[in-house]
Amino acid sequence: MEQFFRFWFFLAIFSLQVFCSEALQEAKSPGDIIIGGLFPIHESVDDNGLCNRYFFISLNVARLAQSLMMVRAIEEINQSGELGNITLGYHIVDSCGDITTALRNTLPFMKINDREQHLTPPVMAVIGDYYSEISVAVTRQLNLEKIPEISYGSTSGLLSDKTRFPSFLRTVPEDDHQAKAVIEILKDHNWNWVGIVATDGEYGRYAVERLRHHAERHDICFAYIKFLPEFLVDNNLKDSINEAVKSITENTNVSVIVSFTKPNHMMYIFDNVLKHHRGRNKVWIASDTWSQSVNCLDTTRWNLKDVGTIFGITLKSGNTSRFEQFLRNLDNRPDLYQNNSFLSDFLNGTVSGSNTSLDTKITQLINMIYPYAVFSIELAVKAIAEAVKDLCINQECDIATLQPEKVHVLKTANFYLDGKKYSFDKKSNLNSGYDIVLWRYNSPNTLDMNYEVGHYHIEQGSITFIRSEISNLYHQTKTTFSFQNCTKKRIDYLEWDDVYHIVLLAFAALGVLLTLVVAVIFLARWNTPVVRSSVGPIAILLLLSLLSTFGSVVFFGGQPKDWQCQTRQVLFGLSFTLSVSCILVRSFRIIMAFEFDPVTQGILEKLYKPYLIIPLCMAGQVLICTVWLAYRPPVFQEDSKSFVKLLLLKCHENLFPAFGAMLAYIGFLAIICFILAFKGRKLPECYNESKFITFSMLIYIITWIIFGPVYMNVTGKYNSAIEMAVILISAYSVLFCLFFTKCYIILFKAEENTVNVFRNTVRNFSMGKDRNLDKNYPSGIQNSALSMESLSSPEPLHPVAERHESINSVVKPFFQSPVLDKQPPLLQDEAQ
Repeated sequence: MEQFFRFWFFLAIFSLQVFCSEALQEAKSPGDIIIGGLFPIHESVDDNGLCNRYFFISLNVARLAQSLMMVRAIEEINQSGELGNITLGYHIVDSCGDITTALRNTLPFMKINDREQHLTPPVMAVIGDYYSEISVAVTRQLNLEKIPEISYGSTSGLLSDKTRFPSFLRTVPEDDHQAKAVIEILKDHNWNWVGIVATDGEYGRYAVERLRHHAERHDICFAYIKFLPEFLVDNNLKDSINEAVKSITENTNVSVIVSFTKPNHMMYIFDNVLKHHRGRNKVWIASDTWSQSVNCLDTTRWNLKDVGTIFGITLKSGNTSRFEQFLRNLDNRPDLYQNNSFLSDFLNGTVSGSNTSLDTKITQLINMIYPYAVFSIELAVKAIAEAVKDLCINQECDIATLQPEKVHVLKTANFYLDGKKYSFDKKSNLNSGYDIVLWRYNSPNTLDMNYEVGHYHIEQGSITFIRSEISNLYHQTKTTFSFQNCTKKRIDYLEWDDVYHIVLLAFAALGVLLTLVVAVIFLARWNTPVVRSSVGPIAILLLLSLLSTFGSVVFFGGQPKDWQCQTRQVLFGLSFTLSVSCILVRSFRIIMAFEFDPVTQGILEKLYKPYLIIPLCMAGQVLICTVWLAYRPPVFQEDSKSFVKLLLLKCHENLFPAFGAMLAYIGFLAIICFILAFKGRKLPECYNESKFITFSMLIYIITWIIFGPVYMNVTGKYNSAIEMAVILISAYSVLFCLFFTKCYIILFKAEENTVNVFRNTVRNFSMGKDRNLDKNYPSGIQNSALSMESLSSPEPLHPVAERHESINSVVKPFFQSPVLDKQPPLLQDEAQ
């Protein structure tokens, strides 16, 4: 079946050759091993499918120079002697930028078409073509005889499929990497609303597909995508150019255009788009096909200021000095243009004429040197030479019977250029990276398209800019769109009328109201034992902190702003730190009041400085919040990545270690409160806040432990609602546990809110403790903590203040208020 296919395939090609009357243009040099070359030296064909080599506009001087790069590289290998007695020859043909022409002109590379096979060495490998769509067709043809093709410019990712293209290799990266490089440029400048122009072929289609794939991940959308016919002779080319120009000029809000087109396409686009005022002053991102092509811009009509800014992506560059010297010596090498019809035509009439005319042609060639081509073509020749060395130098081989399939060892070969080692990856690509260039003027009339401003590193997937000039480029205003037909995303945030937000705000408002009610009750019953036992001023300070905590919830909803994002976390952090600090003082005071060991009591008495403890605790949180706000404060953020159709407006904490430190600091104080309160859980019922403090701190700790992983894993507008709920739970736990029980006694158990009830309760508790204490004191010391004498004393009432002098000396009055005088008459005898 394969032989049958080959027969009809070559019969068709031979028919085309018979039909065509023109002689095949070529460049040849003999050798033991022949390397084929395929270059688009002419860029178009005529109506008969013949190469338009007679029209100067179709001659691509840059591609002619590239064919000579292959010649020079082969000569350098032969002159170096690294292959011993083996010499490399070449056979270069023109693809004319046309698939059919390329297939026809590469037939001589095939043994089946070699009528003098017994006299001519077979082609062992082919270097070329530049265009991907041509390489796709040619490599399929060459693979029939296992002839490897190494391209220096075909970058379509389709050719990475080794199942379909097993004989194809290239010394350049595939276009998926170039698409990533374009995205990095767009990201760096915040350009996310761009236009796309590309050729309608393997190269352009694949590049656009990969560009769209990566753009979706980075909030970048395309206002329009215009494809141009692949070939310049296409009847639809003019209409396609006009449509592209119309899109560019009418989309006035699109100032950035990415182009994956051929140089001649860009020439037509610039000539038409620059006629319109709205088509000027754009930012163009040029793909490797035209990023260094001087033919794109007719400098006799337009200048770079008309165009705007052009970023170019180029393949990795090489040293051009050796090749420049080779071109300067052309006048001393008549053998080159005698067996090279391309070069001969180019130099037609100048070789035997004046040196001035020859110098002009040579200067043209030098001016059309693309540094990336020098690098890629030299690498291709080096790779083939290394394969020959592995086959016939490192081991014996019969050159006369050497077959092209043997040359596939170059897939695993290591080859060197300018002292650096290179090799193909598993997909037979060479991932050398990209250079980023910026078009500028060398002189008033000379464009420089080799000015490097950055590099794209394939392994890291990152771009590095190295020139300060790009900082002067303007940055487009960032407007965000979705990727479904480029319609605007629906803005989403926790709105005021959201049912969940309303419920949370209602609970916050209720919390504020209840806190105020508690404050009124405490102020109205200021001199009762329940209030005094709560250290009245500290209780009021605690209520104020709870008001602030409930109030902070308001800042977590609505459309966020930078100031709101910063206020909400800082306000909550400071207010609840104050709450826990007040609770810490109360826990400390309870333990101190009922500590019966004189030594411990003395130490606690010295440490108990309420209005020093609270500021010190607050200072730690103030420091954390200050560092956070000064270094990287919370900011408003537009999140377009979490949801396809939604643009989420949210607060970004920006410095999560600081956010974590703020919560951890409150948690640390809460744990201390919990420990102290837990120690006093068995104190008398009328004074026993300890068990309620224990319970409230336990609720706080558990709630915030659960909050951490939930907050980090939930996306969307209800992320803020989660934190609102946790704040409310924390504040309500303090309000209910520490105040509602006391309000219940004040309002509904007034008979228990008296001095006598408190004294009796504490007397019973302390009498039990004194029995234990008496065992440790000398006999004769009696427990007189609550003697009848002390009950009528005008001194402040304390459950153990009327104790024997030896005990009384180490115990401070339980109802003593730190903000009043040292020993104020808090609870005087009822008779007074």
